[in-house]
Amino acid sequence: MRIRLSIRETRGEFVKRVEEISGQEILACNQCGKCSAGCPAAMAMDLLPSQVIRLVQLGLEEALTSETIWLCASCLTCLSRCPKGVDLPRIMEALRQLVLRKEGDRLELSALPVDFLSEAPQLAIVAGSRKYLS
Repeated sequence: MRIRLSIRETRGEFVKRVEEISGQEILACNQCGKCSAGCPAAMAMDLLPSQVIRLVQLGLEEALTSETIWLCASCLTCLSRCPKGVDLPRIMEALRQLVLRKEGDRLELSALPVDFLSEAPQLAIVAGSRKYLS
């Protein structure tokens, strides 16, 4: 894959939308890797959190196809370790919102098993619906 690095991509519409939704300055991340090193879900991710933010920094919408944005637990470990104070969970949420706005819901509540709905903690159902529904 050939990557073109220019001000048009790094300050393009995609980056602006992510920054607007997340309230974060994407280029503030200096790629130290502390977010990925401390992420408790990193072993299950297809891309490390630092790699996702690098894709966004480069203006590459491929970040939207990563399973990492859906696996982020928003535990804030990355934020607590970030020397620049970049709130990566907010960026992951912004990326999820962009996907949901474009493609629609990723979860059909009526498809959940009745046993699950009666046994699962209500907080888990609410949190999941916030994450996977537009």
